Amino acid sequence: MKTGVWLDKEEAILVSLYNDEVSMRRIASEVENIHVHGGSGTRLKGGPQDVVQDSKYLEREKHQLKRYFNDIILEINKAEAIVLFGPAGTCEKLYKEITQNHPALSGKIKDIVKTDSMTENQIKAWVKSFFKSN
Repeated sequence: MKTGVWLDKEEAILVSLYNDEVSMRRIASEVENIHVHGGSGTRLKGGPQDVVQDSKYLEREKHQLKRYFNDIILEINKAEAIVLFGPAGTCEKLYKEITQNHPALSGKIKDIVKTDSMTENQIKAWVKSFFKSN
C-alpha cells in the first residue's frame, strides 16, 4: 500500500493506493488557531506577562500537534511507501516527529513536497501521479 498525506495545521487527508483501489480518509487536527495580542494589563508594551502567555500558547500548540501527528502515524503505519505534501511547515514538523520517534516508519518516506491547497480530486490525482513516476 502506498500512501500520500496532504496536511496543514487544520486537517490531514490520507490517500491510500492499493492495487487499483484508492481510499481517502480525513483526520481533523484539533490544533487551536491562537492569535496572541499584546496589552495584557501592563502599562509597558510587551511586558513580561505577554512572554508568559506566548510560551503557554506555544506549549499547548506543541502538545496538540503531537496528538495530531500521532493520529496520522497510526493511520500510515502499515504503508510501504509514503509521501508527505502540503502548504506551510507542517509536513516538516511531521517528518521530524517520525524520524525522531518512529525510525522504522521514516525509511518509508519517499519525499516531502511543498504544495498549495488542493481539492480532494487534485490530491488524489497528485498522489497517483507521484507514485506512478517514482
